[in-house]
Amino acid sequence: MGYQKVVIPGLDTSRLEVLTEEQKMDLLREMQATGSEAAREKLILGNLRLVLSVIQRFTGRGEEIDDLFQIGVIGLMKAIGNFDVSRGVCFSTYCVPMIAGELRRHLRDHHAVRVSRSLRDLAYRAMQAKEQLTAELSREPNVRQIAERLDVPCADVVAALESISDPVSLYEPIYSDSGDPLYLIDQISDPASAENAWMSELALKDALASLSEREKNILRRRFWDGKTQVEVASEIGISQAQVSRLEKGAIAKIKEQL
Repeated sequence: MGYQKVVIPGLDTSRLEVLTEEQKMDLLREMQATGSEAAREKLILGNLRLVLSVIQRFTGRGEEIDDLFQIGVIGLMKAIGNFDVSRGVCFSTYCVPMIAGELRRHLRDHHAVRVSRSLRDLAYRAMQAKEQLTAELSREPNVRQIAERLDVPCADVVAALESISDPVSLYEPIYSDSGDPLYLIDQISDPASAENAWMSELALKDALASLSEREKNILRRRFWDGKTQVEVASEIGISQAQVSRLEKGAIAKIKEQL
């Protein structure tokens, strides 16, 4: 999947330095051995492009892009502070889940949908366990591993994590064939809605049946045939004012019965 270019106000992303994995490891060793702030700053600046690549997954959710960027940088800084060079794992492999986790936590805490306190607490614990396991395993854990760490059923972990996931728009494109997108709403049926539509159609038929033949004739010509009041008046031999009066009266009768 392709992502749109992320633009951060006041930051020329095209000039950001990109470090090799070897350079990152050298700087990490230097920072951990000597506490060098210069090495830490180089690590941060040399991984900002990585932050940009991660936040592209979280755009389009009502958050300002520069806010997401700042949150992503916090995740990067946590990854730099917690990374263990002795494990022999690529820094980027460890860093990406940390950045994504920080972004998910931010979006969870500012979520538009209210969920129960107990579910939110479990989701928070699950996110913490996920970060701990990611650091220990050097990869993202599965739901079973998170559930075992928390000593709770897998289903509870899934429900908790889903409760803090972002709502999806009904008009979110889920498939595209030859440029013709298929939206989520196209895949959802509503039996209650169909029943209501059927009942409404019956009520409308009853309301129309109560009208006089002249009123039916005017409504048919006006709204089925799309003719103007002047055209209808000429066709049935009455004035435009009479057509207007009869039309309004017929519509009022229908509204009253519906």
